[in-house]
Amino acid sequence: MSGLLAGKRLLVTGVITDASIAFSVAKLAQENGAQVVLTGYGRLSLVERIARRLPEPAPLIELDVTNAEHLAGLADKVREHVDGLDGVVHSIGFAPQSCLGGGFLDAPWEDVATALHVSTYSYKSLAMAALPLMSPGGAVVGLTFDATKAWPVYDWMGVAKAGLESASRYLAMHLGPKGIRSNLVAAGPLRTIAAKSIPGFEQFEESWMQRAPLGWNLTDQEPAARACLALLSDWFPATTGEIVHVDGGYHALGA
Repeated sequence: MSGLLAGKRLLVTGVITDASIAFSVAKLAQENGAQVVLTGYGRLSLVERIARRLPEPAPLIELDVTNAEHLAGLADKVREHVDGLDGVVHSIGFAPQSCLGGGFLDAPWEDVATALHVSTYSYKSLAMAALPLMSPGGAVVGLTFDATKAWPVYDWMGVAKAGLESASRYLAMHLGPKGIRSNLVAAGPLRTIAAKSIPGFEQFEESWMQRAPLGWNLTDQEPAARACLALLSDWFPATTGEIVHVDGGYHALGA
């Protein structure tokens, strides 16, 4: 077995369609020597169908990151397929429609709480559920969208991503003594299912295509996936609490 992730065992969440970053991560990981276990929630038959498009068969585990029983049983379910984990990919986010598209001032707490639970707190929950399977040298990698700024129509999901970025730093602090890293990849806008659910998201697309120094391809998930793979690999052994921008350089520009 050869490749950047030769011999690595990875848990990848968030594969919904083959246009998702998570799918690209799983595909490239397998091509680079990793064993991949997937998780899905809700439409598992859809995830199973998409998983068949991967280079190799990948087992699928049902996981609702807001369900304490699912989280408590995750390690045992993963052990049915691999004897441990070297990396975990968190590609999970959700906000009710009231929290997006300009509804910041009106979204009720119940909906905001859902967004924060699924998109922010789950990063810590998933890491802790997988921790019994991990050993020094392991890595947790999540996906964010630059939360240092307020974006039109992103609203409470932007707040959730800001929380995610902070949670990753705290996870890095608490898991560092165990030899486990926590890092995030901040991708530019991509035409994923999640993006299409945000009213007015095309505003991001137009701006990125016009201003990103390196240009930006709205349908190419591979650059973000490659960054995830690099952070999961042994090539970043002393990097944790970091956010790697994969956005064509857009974040480096002034307003």
